[in-house]
Amino acid sequence: MLLDRLEEYYDAVPRHGARVEDHGPLTLFVREGRGWPFYARPAQGRSGRPLHPTDVQKVRARQRELGIPETFEWVAETTPTLRAAAEGSGLVVHEHPLMVLDPGAPAADVDGVSGNVSVRIVSADDPILPGALAVPRLAFAEPGTQVGLAGTPQLTEVIDACVADGSVERAIVRVRAGLTVVAAAVEHGSVLSAGQHQPLAGVSEIVGVGTLPAARRRGLARAVTAALVADARSRGAATVFLSAGDDDVARVYARLGFRRVGTALIAEPAE
Repeated sequence: MLLDRLEEYYDAVPRHGARVEDHGPLTLFVREGRGWPFYARPAQGRSGRPLHPTDVQKVRARQRELGIPETFEWVAETTPTLRAAAEGSGLVVHEHPLMVLDPGAPAADVDGVSGNVSVRIVSADDPILPGALAVPRLAFAEPGTQVGLAGTPQLTEVIDACVADGSVERAIVRVRAGLTVVAAAVEHGSVLSAGQHQPLAGVSEIVGVGTLPAARRRGLARAVTAALVADARSRGAATVFLSAGDDDVARVYARLGFRRVGTALIAEPAE
């Protein structure tokens, strides 16, 4: 089944950069060294018994002990009892449309964006790589699809942060190893939109697609996603999927041939 393949992928991908802790029906991934922290999720091949708030509380206590975020990620349809367990432990659950590319969808055109923009796959040695990692951070800090304030003047500071926290160094290693592929839309040497896909065993997830808020409404995210899809297919990925930020973003991906197959859930403490 499709969702079973996605579950196998979700369990396998973090193992390339994390220590794995078994907590019964839940698995906690702990990043080794610096970098964006991982999360807990349902254990692969678990018995299927209902989860309870105490299961979540046990893992949250371990996350606090390690000084990492108390975050959980899973698919609603494959682990339906985790939502009530997470909420019962005091976490807030966020929903995101889970979408898979129709295998018969035609290749999307990466052109059609306004301005003097080129869209390309970014190599490990490409000088725009730091910018391609920084742009989504600005995008997610100002969510939505409307034109916003942050633009290229704010990008330098975020690029410096990506260098300082080791994100650029890790990305170089992963790109060279073929574990991560980065695509970017570039205009006059500046990255305006970027994203990634992570291929593994015939499956790849498109992640982190974001556009500088000031550059939205130009078709850039669509073009970047099209480039990532084309690259994933060229690497033999039979299943290409993503989690959309919300229903508005999902409609953009639907025009590229993605269809909703479920709901991705993220649980975290209330702000």
